[in-house]
Amino acid sequence: MTQLTNTQPHTDDTRNGRTRRRRLKAMLAGGLVLGVGAAITLAAWNDSEFAQGTFASGAFNLEGSLDGTAFSAHPTAAAGSAADLDFTLDAANLSPGDVVFAPFAIRLDDTTTYDATTAITATTSAGAVVGLTYSLTQPTAFGCDGTTTGTSLVAAGTAVGTVPADTTLDLTAGTSPDAGDPAYLCFTVTAGPTLPQSQTGTVTWQFQAVSE
Repeated sequence: MTQLTNTQPHTDDTRNGRTRRRRLKAMLAGGLVLGVGAAITLAAWNDSEFAQGTFASGAFNLEGSLDGTAFSAHPTAAAGSAADLDFTLDAANLSPGDVVFAPFAIRLDDTTTYDATTAITATTSAGAVVGLTYSLTQPTAFGCDGTTTGTSLVAAGTAVGTVPADTTLDLTAGTSPDAGDPAYLCFTVTAGPTLPQSQTGTVTWQFQAVSE
C-alpha cells in the first residue's frame, strides 16, 4: 500500500514539469519571432531620386525664289508645284547657237534651326532635250546674264538633264524671325549645232537639303 501511495505524486510532478518546459519553449519561440520582426521593421528605410529630360525637335524647310525676294516652298516636281524658271529669252523657240539665262535662289526658311548641305540633282527629263547643254553658277547677288560670274557648280557644256556627282552647296540657318541667307543661282542653257527642229522637253532640277 505504501508503494501505491508514493507513485502518484511523482507522476504529477513529471507531467507538470513537462508542461512548464513546453510553455517556456513556446514563450521563447514567440520572443524570437517578435525579435526578428522588430529587426526587419527598424531596417526598412527608404529614399528615392528622380531625373527627367524634356525633348523637342527642331524645324527644317528649304524654299526657293524666282525673283530673289519672294520665297515659297516647291516640294515636288509635279506641274504647278515646281518653280518654273524664267529664262531671259524665249526658251520655247530656240535655234542653234542661242544662249538663255534664268536666275533662281534658295534658302532655309525662318523656322529652320539647322544649317544644311544641299545636293543638286536632275530628275528624269520629259520629252526631248537633245542638243542642249548648260552651266550652273552661284553668284554673290541675284541676277543672271552673259556677264554673271561666281562659283561654278556645274561646268559649261554639261548635257541638260544631267548633274555631275557630288554637286552641292552650303546653306546657313537664320535666327528667328529671320530666314537664312539665300544662295543665288544662274542657269545658262546653250543650244548646240545639233539641236533638232520641233523638239519639246522639260528638265526639272532638284535641290535636296540635308540638315547638318
